[in-house]
Amino acid sequence: MPQNWTISEVEAIVQSYFQMLHWECTGQFFVKAEQRRLLAGKLHNRSKGSIEFKHQNISAVLIKYGLPYIGGYKPRANYQGLLEEAVLQYLERTPTLNDAFEQFAKQALPTIKPEVDYAELLTSPPPASKLKEPPIPYQRRRLSKPNYLQLEQQNRQLGNLGEQLIFEYEQWRLRSAGKPNLADSVEWIARDLGDGAGFDILSRNSNGTDRYIEVKTTKLREFTPIYLTRNELLFSQKNSNDFYLYRVFNYYQSPRFFVKQGALDEICGLEAVGFEGRF
Repeated sequence: MPQNWTISEVEAIVQSYFQMLHWECTGQFFVKAEQRRLLAGKLHNRSKGSIEFKHQNISAVLIKYGLPYIGGYKPRANYQGLLEEAVLQYLERTPTLNDAFEQFAKQALPTIKPEVDYAELLTSPPPASKLKEPPIPYQRRRLSKPNYLQLEQQNRQLGNLGEQLIFEYEQWRLRSAGKPNLADSVEWIARDLGDGAGFDILSRNSNGTDRYIEVKTTKLREFTPIYLTRNELLFSQKNSNDFYLYRVFNYYQSPRFFVKQGALDEICGLEAVGFEGRF
C-alpha cells in the first residue's frame, strides 16, 4: 500500500510546482518531463502517476484561493491538509511570486491572433461535477493576495479578444448553416453599446430567434472559475431559454470554447464572494 507523502516530499513538490508556475506565468520555456525527473530524486520512489496526481492537487489548492495554476495539470480535489498548508506557507514566504501573478493577469497580449479553425473551436463542457462542486465553507483567508483569476477575467484586452473570436465564430456558424442574412445581423453589443446589457453578443439561432451570448475568456483551461456580475445573473435568469454562456479557454495556445445554455445559477455552481453594505 502506498505510503502517505512526507513533509519533505510535499515541500519538494510544492517548490518544484511553483518554479514551473513562475516560468509559465512569465512566458519562459521549460520541459515538464525534465522537471519531474529532477524532482523524482527528492522523493521516495514515487511513480510518475503519483507525482502527476500531486501536481493536480496543487492546482486545485491554487484555484481555491483564486490563483493561477499550471494549465497542463488538471485540478483534482481530495488532497491532504498537509499539502494545502505547504502551499500556503510557500506563498506567504515567497512574495516575489506576486510579480509573476500580476504579469499573468494584466500583461499586454500579443497583437497577432492565434490561428483559428472555426470548425474545431467548439468542444464539450466539463462534466457537471466540475461545474457544480459544492461551495467551499467559509474560512478565514490567510493570503493577503488579490484574486488573480478574477483580475485576468477583468483584463479588457483579453476579454475583447475572446468576444471577437465568438463574434466571428457566430457569423461563420450561421453562414455555414446557409443563413447569410442572419450572419450579417449578429451584433457585438458589449463593444458597440457598452457592458451594461447583461450579455456581450446578440446572435441568432438558425430559425431566426435571438441568442444572447455572454463570453468569458481565460488563457488557462476549461475548469477555471468564471466571475459574473449581478446584472449578468439577473439577465440570464430572465432570459434563460435564450441565454448562452460561451466559455473560451486556452486562449493563445489552442483556443477552444464550450457552451452552456440557461440561467447562470443553473449551469454552474455559484458562490458569493462579496457583499455590498448600504446605510
